[in-house]
Amino acid sequence: MPADESSAESGSDRSRAGAAISRALTPPLLAGPLPGGPGPLAGLALRSRPATGSRRPSAPRGGRGAGTPPRPSRGAGVRRTYERARRAWDRPLTAYYLILGAGMLITVLGLVMVYSASMIKALELSRPSTYFFRKQFIAAVIGAGLMMLASRMPLKLHRALAYPLLAGTVFLMVLVQVPGIGMSVNGNQNWIYLGGPFQLQPSEFGKLALILWGADLLARKQDKRLLAQWKHMLVPLVPVAFMLLGLIMLGGDMGTAIILTAILFGLLWLAGAPTRLFAGVLAVAGLIGFLLIKTSPNRMSRLACIGASEPGPGDSCWQAVHGIYALASGGWFGSGLGASVEKWGQLPEPHTDFIFAITGEELGLAGTLSVLALFAALGYAGIRVAGRTEDPFVRYAAGGVTTWITAQAVINIGAVLGLLPIAGVPLPLFSYGGSALLPTMFAVGLMIAFAREDPAARAALAMRRPGVRWKTMRRRVMKRPSGER
Repeated sequence: MPADESSAESGSDRSRAGAAISRALTPPLLAGPLPGGPGPLAGLALRSRPATGSRRPSAPRGGRGAGTPPRPSRGAGVRRTYERARRAWDRPLTAYYLILGAGMLITVLGLVMVYSASMIKALELSRPSTYFFRKQFIAAVIGAGLMMLASRMPLKLHRALAYPLLAGTVFLMVLVQVPGIGMSVNGNQNWIYLGGPFQLQPSEFGKLALILWGADLLARKQDKRLLAQWKHMLVPLVPVAFMLLGLIMLGGDMGTAIILTAILFGLLWLAGAPTRLFAGVLAVAGLIGFLLIKTSPNRMSRLACIGASEPGPGDSCWQAVHGIYALASGGWFGSGLGASVEKWGQLPEPHTDFIFAITGEELGLAGTLSVLALFAALGYAGIRVAGRTEDPFVRYAAGGVTTWITAQAVINIGAVLGLLPIAGVPLPLFSYGGSALLPTMFAVGLMIAFAREDPAARAALAMRRPGVRWKTMRRRVMKRPSGER
């Protein structure tokens, strides 16, 4: 065969082989003649070009799909949690639940600590170890009944109760000073013997009587627009309060007199007393208090024990120093319930005035902070009830009860911490003492009644009734479109 023919045949063979390779590499949808003619690289070029309509969206960086919502930042999560907590805090029943829950928790925890702190004291008196606990438990049961009764009483009945309660309290406080009827406990003539192991301290009921009577008096004067005149604001509120203070001081109970003075100033502050008038009454009360402290060596010694770290000469600061010892030995979580050392005769009055010190020793800093948090919640709820109501009686009574419980808690805890002189007042709802527990639990029930009287709270409570709730749920179900579940 000639050379030119063989070369031509080999060239045609190569051309046919290239066309076959091109057809094999070209996809069926893209098969067809190219503008540049078939060639060895034509199929490869078409294969590398993406097909229109079959392209998938590329995923963004980070591995998250296009339809996945972006991950919220840390700041947005904190803000959302804050807003959710704020909405829950502003609900109509927040004050109601805070008063009920904090009051009951303080009372129950107080019963536990009274039992733990009083066992050794009861054995020293040749009594059963549960002697003081049983008396406190009976008082708590009666107080729970009074609290429930007060929470269900209408406001008109509370206002009608003010004058009989004040008159009865004054009568009992006068009986305390009658020889043969009144009793002296720890140097204070403020008790009436009721028979058996029971005694009564009428001055504790004087706090509640002053609040109810003063709130009713100021509310009636506000309705008549008389509080703008200073004489109507002071008379007869201040003279009656000073009469109660005089009867208390006849028995030598300076601590209760301080609490009663705080209640008086709280009522005057809520009534909008002018600054000069308020300062004048405060100056007079401060001068009287200074004279009473200066003329009593016992009160002067208590004042000198503020911040003491040693018992001092004659062990004059023994109680204050051992209260600090009890708190210091508790640590973070305490030595354990019932494992206090100071209650074994070292710390006087471990179940009454200094029960907070035993709480710190047995439950530690965690226990004392829990008690403080409960009192703070109770105080906040009382301020909220007083601030949101439109009824003047509710505002004055709620403010007076909040002032009473808060001031007494501050004075008691401040004395245990060595920041204030020992005033001899119990920790409200917590310390041993039925005479102090009964009026305080009634006052808590009074606050619950005030919280229930708020229009928004009343509507929220009405929605919780089974009948109303079922009708509301049924109405919501009927409004749903068909097919929705």
